[in-house]
Amino acid sequence: MKKVCIVMGSDSDLSVMEAAVKRLDTFGVPYEVRVVSAHRTPLAAEALAKNARAEGFGVIIAAAGKAAHLGGVIAAYTTLPVIGVPIKTSMMGGLDSLLSMVQMPKGIPVACVAVDGADNAAILAVQMLAVEDSVLADRLTKFKADMAEEVSAKDEKIRTQFAAKE
Repeated sequence: MKKVCIVMGSDSDLSVMEAAVKRLDTFGVPYEVRVVSAHRTPLAAEALAKNARAEGFGVIIAAAGKAAHLGGVIAAYTTLPVIGVPIKTSMMGGLDSLLSMVQMPKGIPVACVAVDGADNAAILAVQMLAVEDSVLADRLTKFKADMAEEVSAKDEKIRTQFAAKE
């Protein structure tokens, strides 16, 4: 099974990215977690991206705040899919990070989830890997069925709680 590389621009992003780690654990997907900065360690970012496929990765999740260039730098040096997770910032609440990630130039795509959307990034990574992995595809099917059951149970509870009184 291919691994997922979770890379963040700073260790301060770990509190958000732990959601991706937990979600990958629930699917049994192997991963590695790294701290690499697009600006402070650009050569390390380049090396990580260039070597990712050879190291068994199938998807890279890149989290960053503020200028948020990490996902784009990684995407420039690899043909693997890159999923960006914009991190909430004190300046613009993460809008600055989000816009930095989604405004990539033609030819260097970075998929992007919501601000602090590490859980969805992990699910998207699993969906990408599941294209060629039927075991993961089955786990995703069960995951979605379980979510539907949870919503139905909550609906029933609310409907009962607020049933019309005659």
